[in-house]
Amino acid sequence: MALRNGLTSGTSLGTLAIALGALTLPLAAHAQDTATASPDQATEATPTADVDTQTSTDTVTAPSNEIVVTGFRASLAKSAAIKRNSTLIVDSVTAEDIGKLPDVSIADSLARLPGVTAQRLEGRDQRLSIRGLGPDFSTTLLNGREQVTVGDNRGVEYDQYPSEFFQTVNVYKSADASLISSGIAGTVDLRMLRPLAVNKRVFSIGARAEMNGIDKLTPDGTRYGYRGSATYVDQFANDTLGIALGVSASSIPSQDERYNAWGYSTATNGALELGGAKPYVQSNLLNRIGGVATIEWQPSDRFHSTLDILYSHFNEKQRFKGIEFPLGYGGVVNDPTDPGYATGVHTGGFTVVDGFNVQETFSNVHAVQRNDYNERKADNWSIGWNNVLKLNDKLNLTVDASWSRATRTDFLLETYTGAGYAKSGPGDTVNVTQQPDGTFRIVPTLDYTDTSIFKITDPQGWGYNGTTPVVQSGFLNTPDFTDDLKALRADLNGELDNAGIFSGWAIGANYSQRKKVSAFRSEFLCPPGGGTGCTVNSGTPTEAAIPDGALLGSNVPLDYLGVPGVLGLNPLYLYDNFFNSVYDNRPVSLVRDNSVTEKVWTGYAQLKIDGEAGGKAIKGSIGFQVVHTDQSSIGSTSSFNVIDGNPVVTINPASGGISYTNFLPSATFSVELEPGFYVKLGASQTMVRPRLDQERVNQEVDVDNSKVGISNPTQDPQFSPFSISGGNAELKPYQSTNIDVSVEKYFSRGGYISLAGYFKHLTDYVDAQASYAYDFSNFVSLLSPANQALVGNNTIGLVKAPANDGQGYLLGFEATASLPFETITPALSGFGIFASGSYTDSAIKLGSNPTQVITLPGLSDWVANAQLYYEKHGFQARVSYRYRSGFLGEVAGLSANPTYRQAKAEAILDAQIGYEFQSGPLQGLSILLEGKNLTDRPFVTYQNDDPRQVIDYQRYGRDYFIGLSYKF
Repeated sequence: MALRNGLTSGTSLGTLAIALGALTLPLAAHAQDTATASPDQATEATPTADVDTQTSTDTVTAPSNEIVVTGFRASLAKSAAIKRNSTLIVDSVTAEDIGKLPDVSIADSLARLPGVTAQRLEGRDQRLSIRGLGPDFSTTLLNGREQVTVGDNRGVEYDQYPSEFFQTVNVYKSADASLISSGIAGTVDLRMLRPLAVNKRVFSIGARAEMNGIDKLTPDGTRYGYRGSATYVDQFANDTLGIALGVSASSIPSQDERYNAWGYSTATNGALELGGAKPYVQSNLLNRIGGVATIEWQPSDRFHSTLDILYSHFNEKQRFKGIEFPLGYGGVVNDPTDPGYATGVHTGGFTVVDGFNVQETFSNVHAVQRNDYNERKADNWSIGWNNVLKLNDKLNLTVDASWSRATRTDFLLETYTGAGYAKSGPGDTVNVTQQPDGTFRIVPTLDYTDTSIFKITDPQGWGYNGTTPVVQSGFLNTPDFTDDLKALRADLNGELDNAGIFSGWAIGANYSQRKKVSAFRSEFLCPPGGGTGCTVNSGTPTEAAIPDGALLGSNVPLDYLGVPGVLGLNPLYLYDNFFNSVYDNRPVSLVRDNSVTEKVWTGYAQLKIDGEAGGKAIKGSIGFQVVHTDQSSIGSTSSFNVIDGNPVVTINPASGGISYTNFLPSATFSVELEPGFYVKLGASQTMVRPRLDQERVNQEVDVDNSKVGISNPTQDPQFSPFSISGGNAELKPYQSTNIDVSVEKYFSRGGYISLAGYFKHLTDYVDAQASYAYDFSNFVSLLSPANQALVGNNTIGLVKAPANDGQGYLLGFEATASLPFETITPALSGFGIFASGSYTDSAIKLGSNPTQVITLPGLSDWVANAQLYYEKHGFQARVSYRYRSGFLGEVAGLSANPTYRQAKAEAILDAQIGYEFQSGPLQGLSILLEGKNLTDRPFVTYQNDDPRQVIDYQRYGRDYFIGLSYKF
C-alpha cells in the first residue's frame, strides 16, 4: 500500500527514475569484470534482449533424460523455454505442430494465459483484455510489426487472422526500449513459421467439420460449418532458401438466442418496471479465406532476408428475427382491469418483490417486428520485409519495411412491421414475468404472424429527418473504413568488450504513418407509392401490405421467451424490390465522415546486459525511446437552427491536429539466483494512443432556441442556447509508469511455477465525457435577427469532447503452474496441468467527476484458468476451464455505436480428445474431437449495479468439431 501511495502521489517520470536507480545501483556495485557471450540476436523487430523463438516445430528433447514429447506437451515445453529465456515478462502459446495452435482460434489460446481474458461476441472469443485493461490498451504486432485492424478502433479482432498461420504468439507484459509500439497492458506478437528453422520438407493438410448445439434459429440460417487448411514448407539451394506457404478456408456458423431490455422505468406503484424489451434470434455465418507466404534467404552467415505476406478476407452475414415491445418507456398503460387504470393511480395488477415489478400486465402495446440483415466484408493485407546484415563480427544492421492495410464495408439493414403507423393500429395486451435468469417472459395476445394485421410501416412513428417526420419502415447504414499503416525501421546493434555486465548496445529508429478513413452513409426506407423524401407531409404512404416475395415460408418462434412466433421475412428482398430509399440528411449524419492521420518518429537507444553480478547470472537491458507524433484529422462540423420557422443545417469543413514528443525510459533484469530459479524485474514508461474515433475533428453544433432570452447572470453553460459535441483532434496518448516483478522456478524434468506482480500509474487517461466552457460569440449569427437581440451576452456554452483529464492506478498479481505429473511420479507420465490465477485492483478518476472511481472496461477482478491434459502414445485428451469475474463489457448500442455495460461472471468449459497414428500405413494421420462452451454459459449484462436489471442476455449454445489432419 505504501508503494502504491508513493507512486500515485508523484510524477510518472520521477517515479520511474527512482525505480530505475533502485534496480541498477546494486548491479553496478557487484558487476564482474567479464561477461558471458551475448544471446543470439532476433532476426526481426523483436525485443533484442530475447532469444530467437523459432525452434523446431516437431519435437522437444529434454537433455537430462532424452525423452521426446510432441503435441500439447511440446507446445507447453516450448512456451516455457521462451518464458525462461526472455528478460521480459512474457507468456506464450506455441503450435503443437505445423499449422495447429492448441485451440480453435488465436483468441481462444490467448485467453488461457495468465491475466488474459477474452470477451465473447457473436459466440466467438474476439476482444482481449490483458491485466485488467481492455483491447484499446494493448498493441498487436505481426512478426514484430504493428498491425491495423478491421475493427472500429485499435483493438484487434482476432477473427481476421487464421490460427493455422502462426507458430508462436507471445504476450509481452513488460517493455524494453527495442519493443516499438508496446502497449500499456501488454503487447501481443503473432509469429509466423520460419521455413529454415524446420530443416525438412513438410506438407500438412487439415479439415474440420463444425456443428452448433442449437439448431438454426432463422429459416435462412445454418448450424453447420467447416474449416480446411494446407501448409507446405521446403528448403532449397543447400538449405539457404526456405519457403512456407499456407492457405485456409472456413465457414463458421453460430446461433444466438438474444434478449435485450431497453432499461427500467418507475411504475405507477413506485417500483421499477421493465421499460421495454427486444427478444430476437440470430443466425450468423462467417466465411473466411486466407493465404500466407514466407520466403527466407540466408546465403551466408552475414546476410539473412525474410519476406512475409499475409492476406485474409472474411464475409460475415447476420440474420435477425425478433420484436420490440415498448412498455414502461413506450407510453403504454398497465392492465385496464386494474381498479386505478382510469385515474392513472394503480392499486393492483402487479407482483412486487423488493421494489421491483417481477410480474406485470401492459395494455395498448404497439410492438415493432424486426427482420434485419447485417453483412460485413473485410480484407486484410500485411507485408513485411526484414534484412539483417552482419557488418563485422560484432556489428549488425537490420532494416525492416512493412505495410498493413485493412478495408471493411458494412451493410446494416433494418426493416419494421407493425399493426399501424404511429400507434394507429390495434394495441396488444402483454404479460411480462421475470425469470430466474433475469430475463422477462413476454406473453402477447396478438398473433404476430398474421399478415392481415401486420403491415410494413413505422409502428411507433419514430422516423424524423431532423426537420420533419418521415415514414421510417426501414433503415440502412453502410459505413466504410480503410486503415493503412506503413513503417520503416533500422536497427544497429553491437557487442561490448570488457564492459562489466554490459554486453552490447543497440540504437534504432522507426517511422510509421497510419491513416484511418471513415465514411458513412445511411438511408431512410419507406413504402413506395407517392410522396418525396419519405416525408409524411408530402404524401408518403404510411403503411403497405407485405409482398408475398418477402415471406420466407415459415415463421420464427421466440418461445424461449414466451412469444409464440414472429413473421419470417427476407429483408434483402424488401430492400431490392420494395422499399423507396432516401438519403439520411440529419445534421448528425452529415458530419460523420472523417480521416485521422498519425505520423510517428521513434528513436531508441539501449545497453544490453549479459554477465554476472554478485556471482549470479544476469541478463537485461537499460534504454529509452523518444517518440515524436504529428497527429491530424480532417472532417466537418454542422450547425442546426430554426430561423423564421424554417430549419437550417449548415455544414463546414474542419481540420485540426497536434504535435507532441514523449520520452519513455525502461529497464529489464533477469537474475538466475539458483539453477532454474529466476527473479525478473522491469520498470518502464509506456503509452497507448486513444481510440481513433475520439481523435476525429468532427463536431456537431447545436442551437437550442428555447434557451434564448433566459436570464443567465452567472453565465452558467447549462443555460446557454449553444453547445458542441464531437471528437478532439488534439487528444494525446494515455501514459503509464509500470513496475513489474516475476519470480519463476523451472524444474529439471519439465514444468515451472511463477508468481508475478505489477503496478501501473496511469495519467492522461482519456475522459470520454469531458466538457468545458466556451464562448460562442462567433455563433450568434446562426440565430434569427430577433433571437440575436435576445441572446445578449449569454454565449458561454459547453463543448463536449474527450480530454486527457483522468488518472489512477492498477495493480495485481498472477500465479501460474505448468506441471507434468511425471515430475511427481513416473506412474503419472503423460498427465499434467497448466493453471493460472490473477487478481487486479484499480482506481481511476476522471476530471468530469473527480470524486467517483470508474470501472475500467474489460477489467475482471479475478481470472482463473486450468487445463488438465493427458498425452501419450499418440492419444491426447484435454479439459479446459476458464473463469472471469464480472467486468465492464463493450457491446453494440443504438445504431451499432459501441457502449459499455456491466457483464456478469463467466465460466467456460471446453474439451478435446484425439489420436495420432504414429506407425503403420496411417502414420501422420490425426483425428480430433472438440467441444466448446460445454457449460452453455450465456453472456449477460446488467445496469446500475443491480443484477436484476438485466440488459443483454445472449445464449450461444455449445459448438462441436471433428477434424482430420495429415502430415507427410
